[in-house]
Amino acid sequence: MQKQFRIRTNGHFSFVYRRGKRVSSKLLILYYVKANRIQAGFSISKKVGNAVTRNRIKRRLRENFRLRIPVLKNGNYVFAVKPAAATADYWELSKEMDILLKCLELYKI
Repeated sequence: MQKQFRIRTNGHFSFVYRRGKRVSSKLLILYYVKANRIQAGFSISKKVGNAVTRNRIKRRLRENFRLRIPVLKNGNYVFAVKPAAATADYWELSKEMDILLKCLELYKI
């Protein structure tokens, strides 16, 4: 995912957490705030596996999100990962992300 689509600052994350709509599933929590462009951030607690596991999950989530960018509405998206995601594979994370995005009706189509 390109840098222009990433949320990087702590203040930006805090803004989305405070003002955003929240929906959760068994593996992920999605916070969403309307904005002029698409940006995403991924938050993973140290309670989730070790560093290798956390980085693997982040890579999978970033790729899942990157593939959906053309069909998503503009806004700031923050995905928080639950500990159960430590054992999830790419397709399980993809399915969970899809469920959350549909729940908030964030697809353009």
